[in-house]
Amino acid sequence: MSEGLQYHIQCRPGDVGRYCILPGDPGRCEKIAEYFDSPRFVMSNREYTTYTGLIDGVEVSVVSTGIGGPSASIAMEELKAIGADTFIRVGTCGGINMKVMSGDCVIATGAVRMEGTSREYAPIEFPAVADFEVVSALVESAKALGYRWHAGVAQCKDSFYGQHSPERMPVSGELLAKWEAWKRLGVLCSEMESAALYTVAAALGVRCGTVLSVIWNQERKAAGLFEDDSHDTSPAIRTAVEAIRRLIKSDEQR
Repeated sequence: MSEGLQYHIQCRPGDVGRYCILPGDPGRCEKIAEYFDSPRFVMSNREYTTYTGLIDGVEVSVVSTGIGGPSASIAMEELKAIGADTFIRVGTCGGINMKVMSGDCVIATGAVRMEGTSREYAPIEFPAVADFEVVSALVESAKALGYRWHAGVAQCKDSFYGQHSPERMPVSGELLAKWEAWKRLGVLCSEMESAALYTVAAALGVRCGTVLSVIWNQERKAAGLFEDDSHDTSPAIRTAVEAIRRLIKSDEQR
């Protein structure tokens, strides 16, 4: 593309900062950008909406990825090509582990690669794990902000309805058996992007972490442990923003 213009995100060098927050939903980008100083709209194309601003005087960006690994991997590839090297996915999830309640934050230290994108980057034996520095910054930030948080493994899939309506799928036996395995292994939650992002990050040599807001926990509901569904993503957003602030300070000191 001319002058480094990236085909899908329609951004070029200078449009984005080194640090990028990656929500799935384009509609969340403006809300996240409000946490920046001097935010400016950069571009919107397909599922990719980009804003750039400042945190502590350093350029940072928020870029939506759409739903799932394929579009998320495209965003990371093209952002890396124009200078980004630190990524925090901010999104939502459904709880699996019984201790995970609606409204909590989950910091994904690793992800189950039950999706297809990562297989085109690494053999299935390769683990999808977050960058340690990013995870540490997220944990420290969640603690400082006083949020209920959990750190551990997230399960990632390609089919939303394969999780929520597994009984009607022709491969229901496989889906239900694997879900039971994730429960027994202590997997915290289910979402759709982190496994691909972590694997692509390893292939590209960049840093990536994830913080998720828990909407509900279907296992708790099935057990009769009811709490209201939570659609407030501000705890995850604020945790990510504070983590970037910490990473900026750490990187400058180094």
